[in-house]
Formats: sequence, structure tokens, C-alpha cells
Amino acid sequence: MTTFGVEEEYLLVEADSLFPVPRNRRVLSGARALLGSGPGDLSPELLRAQIEIGTPVCTELDEVAEHLGRMRRLVGEAAVGAGCRVAVTGAGPYRGPGPALVTEGPRYADLAGDTPPLIHEHMINGMHVHVGIEDRELGVGVLNRLRPWLPALTAIAANSPLWDGRDTGFSSWRTIAYGRWPVSGPPPLFSDARDYRVRTAGLIEAGMIRGRGQLYWQARLSDRYPTVEIRAMDTQLGVEEAVMFAGLLRALTTTLAGQVRQGSALVPVPQELLSAAVWHGARDGLAGSLLDPVRMRPAPAADVVTTLLEYVAPALKDAGDLDRVAGALARLLSGGTGAARQRVALERGGPSALDSLLTSGTGV
Repeated sequence: MTTFGVEEEYLLVEADSLFPVPRNRRVLSGARALLGSGPGDLSPELLRAQIEIGTPVCTELDEVAEHLGRMRRLVGEAAVGAGCRVAVTGAGPYRGPGPALVTEGPRYADLAGDTPPLIHEHMINGMHVHVGIEDRELGVGVLNRLRPWLPALTAIAANSPLWDGRDTGFSSWRTIAYGRWPVSGPPPLFSDARDYRVRTAGLIEAGMIRGRGQLYWQARLSDRYPTVEIRAMDTQLGVEEAVMFAGLLRALTTTLAGQVRQGSALVPVPQELLSAAVWHGARDGLAGSLLDPVRMRPAPAADVVTTLLEYVAPALKDAGDLDRVAGALARLLSGGTGAARQRVALERGGPSALDSLLTSGTGV
């Protein structure tokens, strides 16, 4: 069974509002004490109002669900102990007074010195799914075939419509905010693993980025693990949505890896078309049309989701994940993306309803 794992980023907010608070050091200390020697990773993020969790390597969706639920609960409990709460959203709805505080450390200090305005507006949180691969040659082949699916994944996972106290008009503002960095959006096509290595090294050697950690493509080869890392998704409101994406992306990666091994022809998609399609997916979520990755034409979002599910159904069935992933996708289509649910909560119940929605994801 192909291994996989999940990383999620969260926002720390005041106990009585959704304004960010710079307490990741205290929350991480409390969460690590609760975690003890248990499996999972806890780490700071760029801003002091953010933290990141990571599951251990998993082989089953039940494992992913158990680890995500446990990690969310313990960071939620640690946040309460630090006088704040955890908001599970792709972007903070409010910026709060004054500039955001950057986490201590040379790496973050360098970034803050390079781009002060972007840093202080980087109150955004993503979900990353790592899927194990045999080698980097296979990984590049998977990346090349994954590219056309990134607009749909962006739209399905959209959970960041609000920013700085207003509705941005986008379903995934996180995607738009990330697009301001020098290396972002869909990855380009690479001829092979050597081409990937040489071109990414060239960005560093030319002084365009400080290191491979600044390869902010929506999908990349991980330098820490033998995985393809898919980064197109906003952090999800609930555990089950996150579990669904983990299963969906393992199946998609497995399907694409099979095509690489079989030597199936690759149909290259122009970078400008993909970039535009990601932008539209970030704006509309599932409310409009999406680029159909098979026909390369716009189609209703629900049809593209159905196409994706049918495309990976054999891999989902082989893993025993088909019913769970299909059911979660059906609920998402009927109930709306996280972005749609945020808008409904704000419209029907005001800030208090939005507050309840965004801080209920840890179960605390």
C-alpha cells in the first residue's frame, strides 16, 4: 500500500474574537507536553500566530483520521491553556491591529527582511499531502501529469474567502496571496529528475530564492521525504474533509504513477492556461465552471469533480477508500466548500456564527 501523510497549518486567535494572537511558542510548548512521545510533528510557522502539525507516515485512511483528530484536539487544548483558540481556515478573516509578528529564527528573519509587506500579510494556512514515491524520476513524471488537476483541487479545497474584515470575492484567497511569491502556482513541466534538480538549483544559485523551501509550487518533490508533496489545498474545516483529500490525492498519485510506469504519452498543458485556470478555481470554488483536465475545456464544477472521482476510482477501490472518499465528495458538493460555508455562516449568523464555525475544527 502506498504510504502518505498530511500536514496542516492553523491560525491562533483571541479567546473572544477571530483576531490573530502571537502565541505559537506557548501553544507549541503545551501541545508538545500533551503529545509526549506519541507520533506526530508539531512546529512553528512563519508568523507567531500560526502553527503546523504533521501526521506520521500512514497506510490507511483510518490512521490519517485518527492522527489528525488527535493532533487537532491537543493543539486545541494547548491553545485554551495559552488563553487563545485555534481557527481552522485557509486565511485569517481579520488582521488585527499592528503588523503581524514573525516567528523567531534566522530563516524567518531573512524572509521578513526580503519582503516585509508580504510577510505581514501571510496569515494563510494550507494543507499538504505527501504521497510516497519510489524515486525522484517517477516523482517528476507524476508532477507533470498532476498539473492539469491543480485548478480543480484548488477549487474543491477552497476555504479562505475572507481577509482583512471583508469578503475578497475569491473562494481561496490563500491561493491568490501565495501567487505574489516569486516561485508559486502550478509547477512547470520538467523533462526528468535531472532537469528538476538543475532548474531548481539554478533559482538558488541565481539568488532568486534562498533555498528549496521557497519553491512554493502547488506540487513539488519533497526534499525531506521520498514523496510528491501536493500543496494546492487550503486547510480544511473538518477532519473528514482533510481525510477525503488525503485519500483522493493518494489515489490520484497512484493512478498517475501507473501511467508513468506504462510509458503513457504525456499531453503537455501550457503554463499560462494552467495559471489562469488556477486563478478561476480560486475565485469561483465550485460555484462556476472549471477546466476539465481530460478535455481541456470549461465544464460545470460538479462535472469536473465527477470526472476526477471516476478517474481515480480504480485506485480508490484497490485501497478500500472508494466509499469514504466518494461520500465525502458528495457531501461537499451538496453542502458547499469551506469558503461557501464561511459565507453562509457570516450571512445568516454574523461574526459569532463565523467564529463558531472556524474554531470548532479541533473538537475543543
